[in-house]
Amino acid sequence: MDAKTETLIPAGQLARDNPVRFRNESAEYRAARTALLAEEIELRRHLERVAAQRRALPPGGEVEGDYRFEGETGPADFVDLFGDKPTLAVYSYMFGPERERPCPMCTNLLGAWEGAAADIDQRISLVVVARSPIARLVAWKQERGWKNLRLYSDLNGSYSRDYFGLLPDGSEVPAFNVFTRRDGTIRHFWSGEMSGSTADPGQDPRGAPDLAPLWNVLDTTPEGRGKDWYPKLDYDA
Repeated sequence: MDAKTETLIPAGQLARDNPVRFRNESAEYRAARTALLAEEIELRRHLERVAAQRRALPPGGEVEGDYRFEGETGPADFVDLFGDKPTLAVYSYMFGPERERPCPMCTNLLGAWEGAAADIDQRISLVVVARSPIARLVAWKQERGWKNLRLYSDLNGSYSRDYFGLLPDGSEVPAFNVFTRRDGTIRHFWSGEMSGSTADPGQDPRGAPDLAPLWNVLDTTPEGRGKDWYPKLDYDA
């Protein structure tokens, strides 16, 4: 159910009425925390409004490309990616054949999604598309211990080019696209369009909400995301 902003209790009032208090906190801390809580409530409400606006988008463009994939069970066309679901979410993994190893940032995100993939698949079809051969993707999946994510190789690169996983200069970007299948017609529904051109000064490109749990957790800490730290593929070295 979407929140009705005209009937909501003001965020400041909800924050002031919050009964939570922690041992030995100062009056200064509580005043600042109450002000922050009001902002957090407003942020939650704004996210709800944005989600409602996203759901209300008019129909997107019809999908017409020659998209051919290979999954762990064999060849697939675009409609096959939906399975029995009316909605399909596709993450473009930065793991093209020219890379020795995949993008660490993508891998961190997908590692978190792996834990939720079985739940997500109850509602929609979630797949990961990369341009490396399927045998290479399967080997990497086994190395990471992933069991629930469904990986597909983009055999001709057409999907990656058309939906911005592969730029005209040949560079890869981590695209995320959602598609619908209604009355036999497949359409593009939404894509994360926030890139370097929309980033604020001093920030890496990011969407809102951020789809990576890593950064959401770090945002709750005094250290924050930092300016020069990024996840690695392993921490053995």
